[in-house]
Amino acid sequence: MKFHRVEYPRYVPEAFRGLSAISLGLHKGKLGAPFLELLFLRVSQINGCAFCMDMHGTALRKAGVEPRKLDTVAGWRDSRFFDERERTALAWAEALTHLPSGAPADATYDALTAHFDEQEIAEMTMAIATINAWNRLGVGLQPELP
Repeated sequence: MKFHRVEYPRYVPEAFRGLSAISLGLHKGKLGAPFLELLFLRVSQINGCAFCMDMHGTALRKAGVEPRKLDTVAGWRDSRFFDERERTALAWAEALTHLPSGAPADATYDALTAHFDEQEIAEMTMAIATINAWNRLGVGLQPELP
């Protein structure tokens, strides 16, 4: 992998391996890889991380997600391709990515509990935090697209 700026895996290999291990562990969790990839794609869109958008969009296409659904991820609120479970998760992902004045609203969190158990909420929250970390690395240090 080439970088426009600092080749961070070379200089902080232990931290890079740790973040990679978190990502791999989350993909093996209860929520499943395709579901997490959807959240990763949306958060990456918000953060403007082209490398991550490419990676997660590619993973979703390989998983067989309908192209029209992928085309409307950024407009999920108005798209008919997302079910209520996905909508609550996407709302949570957006709330945790935009933290302008503290914690997300209770209503946003409470909506999760109708569709997800505590383990799933913990996994989802860890996944959103993790992709936000990857996005900061991608946007800040600019790895080249493959």
